[in-house]
Amino acid sequence: MYGKLKMSVAAVAVLAASTLGAAANEKVTFGTNWLAEPEHGGYYQAVADGTYAACGLDVTIMQGGPQVSGRPMLLAGKIDFYMGGNLLSAFDAVQQGIPMRVVAADFQKDPQVIMSHPGEGLDKWEDLKNAEQYILGDEGAQTFFQWMIIELGFDAAKRVPYTYNTAPFLANKKSIQQGYVTSEPFAVKKEGGFVPNQFLLADYGWDTYSTTVEVMQDTIDKKPEVVQCFVDGSAKGWYKYLYGDNKAANDMIKKDNPDMTDEQIAFSIEQMKKFGLGDSGDTEKLGIGAMNEARIKSFYDKMVKAKVTPAGIDITKAYTLAFVNKGVGLELKK
Repeated sequence: MYGKLKMSVAAVAVLAASTLGAAANEKVTFGTNWLAEPEHGGYYQAVADGTYAACGLDVTIMQGGPQVSGRPMLLAGKIDFYMGGNLLSAFDAVQQGIPMRVVAADFQKDPQVIMSHPGEGLDKWEDLKNAEQYILGDEGAQTFFQWMIIELGFDAAKRVPYTYNTAPFLANKKSIQQGYVTSEPFAVKKEGGFVPNQFLLADYGWDTYSTTVEVMQDTIDKKPEVVQCFVDGSAKGWYKYLYGDNKAANDMIKKDNPDMTDEQIAFSIEQMKKFGLGDSGDTEKLGIGAMNEARIKSFYDKMVKAKVTPAGIDITKAYTLAFVNKGVGLELKK
């Protein structure tokens, strides 16, 4: 009896200690820029397996979507971290005098892809500008397409709007269409019955980082340990999501976004690994989230040349390397 009582007291003590530890964790909110999907998997993984909690954070993921404006919430202090799409928003923040910085780039490559029909004379990158029409969304037309016009000779007159419906692309075999390499090729295969040619813009000179972590300067100044924990936890989460057991993270993703299927998740993860979206180049030595100044300047110079971004911006105010390039999580790669 005494032995059992002693064990119960010990168990209560352990439980109390763990409860106190959990209560002491800093509550933060991370806003994503779209509905929950595998492209957010590393963050869900770090929540699901306790990686963030292990370094002192209680992280809530607030999923984005067509009716959610996450970045204004970051600027207003309603959320603590935000997932940026590429570096253009960070350049824009500097231009507007907004004290926001990118503290990690969890994708080394932008997932943006151009698709074409196989066997239609559009099988090489240099052939794509000869397509009859370019099906591109408004945001793409104002950003990467401007670079494609200036750098690669694409014809602005051939652009038609992309309405996030693959039917026009499937109907015209001489067309090309934008998409995310993790998404639209899957839709084309299901709806059109074929695998399209896929040209990842990042592999042809579109060298922005993507899936960035944006933070207000005030948070960096006052809570650098919180920022470091989030950056490190996210890197570890991404390694475990890509190379380990990701079931718990995928369950969370499907709970947040019931339209997400296991088939889509499997396809997206395969594409992320195949194209090296999160883990390639500098990450092989510096770890996921890595950034370097030369590459950021290279992208900025291209955007100035394409007249997407004005010249004269002090882009060193758009990011900091203080929290990355430390090889965090490399040992988790399997």
